[in-house]
Amino acid sequence: MNGLIPAAWAQGAAGGATNQFAPLLMMVVFIVIFYFLLIRPQQKKAKEHQALVSKLSVGDEVVTTGGMLGRVTDVGDTFITLEVADGVRVKVQKFQVASLMPKGTLKSA
Repeated sequence: MNGLIPAAWAQGAAGGATNQFAPLLMMVVFIVIFYFLLIRPQQKKAKEHQALVSKLSVGDEVVTTGGMLGRVTDVGDTFITLEVADGVRVKVQKFQVASLMPKGTLKSA
């Protein structure tokens, strides 16, 4: 009877070594999923926005994050000037530009 108990403990110990790495493996899998679903798309969107802001030029029609539609009349290092109506110009920070609109959008709005 004493010979069976050490054999049973030996069998249980062999399976325990693989179970120690299961939580670590799960953490790695969650981090990889988190990276591909959240971090990577956000970084890609930030790069696209930075490229959009760096390519702004006079005459472009843009929408700001506040929803203001205007035509770019002056481009500085950190600010741009938007003409939102005839003779009405507003200075906004470059990074506040949300998207570039097709030419002629202001006439139809």
